[in-house]
Order: sequence, then C-alpha cells, then structure tokens
Amino acid sequence: MKTRREPLLSVEDLRVEFWTRRGTVYAVNGISFGIAPGETLGIVGESGCGKSVTSLALLGILPRAGRVTGGTATLEGRDLLQLSDSQLRRIRGRDIAMIFQDPMTSLNPVLTIGRQIREALEAHFDLGKAEANERVAELLDRVGIPSPEARLKDYPHQFSGGMRQRAMIAMALACEPRILIADEPTTALDVTIQAQILELLRELVAERDAALILITHDLGVVAGMCERVNVMYAGMFVETGAAQQLFSRPRHPYTLGLLQSIPRLDATRKEALRPIEGAPRDMLRPPSACPFQPRCRYAVEESSREVPQLREREPGHFVACFNPVPAEEWQKTKAAAVG
Repeated sequence: MKTRREPLLSVEDLRVEFWTRRGTVYAVNGISFGIAPGETLGIVGESGCGKSVTSLALLGILPRAGRVTGGTATLEGRDLLQLSDSQLRRIRGRDIAMIFQDPMTSLNPVLTIGRQIREALEAHFDLGKAEANERVAELLDRVGIPSPEARLKDYPHQFSGGMRQRAMIAMALACEPRILIADEPTTALDVTIQAQILELLRELVAERDAALILITHDLGVVAGMCERVNVMYAGMFVETGAAQQLFSRPRHPYTLGLLQSIPRLDATRKEALRPIEGAPRDMLRPPSACPFQPRCRYAVEESSREVPQLREREPGHFVACFNPVPAEEWQKTKAAAVG
C-alpha cells in the first residue's frame, strides 16, 4: 500500500459566500482536504455545487461579489487566504497554477498565444523576450501543438478548441508549479483529444512529482486519473475516500445516484438509467439539515433536523450521512446491469 505523504496544501473549514440582489449565496460551507506531492485528488459533483469556487478562493481570484468568510489554506506554513494580492501574485503560476474550464474566455483574444504564455515566465523568472519565446515554443511542443515556433504569433481564435486547451495547459505548466488545479480540463473536447490531455496531465504529475487537483463532473475521468476523491454537494463534501472505495462501495446516496445515472459499458441488456430526482438545493440560505434530504430515498427523520458530519465508515472512507447506503447496494445494481 502506498505510504501517505505529508500534505503540500492543507485546506481546513473553507467557507465562501456571494452577495447578490436576491441575498447571500452560501457557495462553500466548511470543506477540508489536503493533497501531497505526486498525488491526484478529484473533486466531483453537479454544476453549481462549489467545485470551481473552491479553486478560485484558493488563488484569491473570486469575482467581486465573492468573499472568503472562514477557513485556512496552508501552503508551507503560509495561509493563502490571509495573503495580500501582491503576495498571491508571486504564488500564482509559480507555486500553484490553474487550467481554467473554458479556454476561449480565459485567453485574451487580442494578445497572441506566445505573449500570454511568455508573461508568466517574464514575471517569475525575469527572462528576456527571446529566451522566454524559446521556452514557450518548448512548452507548446510538449503539449502536442505542431510547428510551435510558428504558432507563437497566432491569436486564440486561430486555434481549435483542443489546441486552446493545450495552450492553457502550457501556460499553467510554464513555471513548473508544484500544485496544478485542472477545472474541467476536457470539457467540450472529443474523446481522442480528451484522452491525450489526460495522459499528458498524468505524465506531468509523474515526472515533476506535482500535486494535481482535478475538478470535474465526469466520473469516468475520475476513475482513470485520481487516487482519492471528494464528492461535493451544495458546497459540502458528502463522501471522501480512495477512488477504489468510492467506485466499489459508494455509501452516500448522492454518490450512488451519480453512479446509477451514467451509462455502463458492462451492461448486456437495455437498462433504464436512474437519474437523481428533484433539483439541487437553494443556496440562498445556510444549511440547517442534510442538503441532500429532499432528493434522498434513504432519508431518515434526523436528516431534516441536522447537518450530518463526515464520519469514518471504514479506514480512509468518510461519509456525511445519517443512513448510509448499505455496502452491498451498489453490487446489486452492477449485477442487475449485467444480469
């Protein structure tokens, strides 16, 4: 069994809120996690559950209406949430870098690809333009963009969707960060390009002993990439553990619902998918009960009165539920799919 290493980044009780005309949105409600060098950690959940907001809060780039209201994020003895913007600018790109979800809106349309990647190198390493351009060409070649020297002067609209995503990865890797946050890095890409990008991320983690936080709603990607997984719902982690534990023995009803609502390759007969009924929780009020209770077929009376806390159900496997799914329930579902 792989020995657990000391965390490079440790997040404790992170809370994020947004001020809106309709009221305060409680986007992240007290999540905690850590990630060690060489580890890949998945954060999964439906759209709007707080995955991307978590990463933006760590980097200090929340939208103007957002604010961190509690928690710590410790990187080598420094709390990222307490640093000034000038201090964070020295960390962004150099120690922690992010691959954003939509490269077309993340890249500046009026600046060349070469200049946008070069800026990080010039800011953190004080490189000259010629030396920086040489390094940028190496990065573009590394992520699989053909004729990289010629593409330095291209603008984002001259790149395809897959090439823009690769350029975003090159930008994130420019300063060889120790922590890489990938927010839906394969969204809207065809399966061939998706597989190439995931393989590239896997190689980079192995080569540089970097830590990778993979934010996605794609459970297939998580199964193939991540060692540990945090399942997020309504701004809270409802289940955490090793990927093998979550996929073989999901114990939270939400995790089970996610797995039951996706097609299975091992099904040998037509089996109706089982989508999660209902709608996500209204985030305009702080949680006072189990956030999944209105949609849960395993809910008990306690679920409507109290917010469940993460409890260890087996070594390394934590579940926030008053009535966890029986361990054999997922096995019954898989057996029915191939029966």
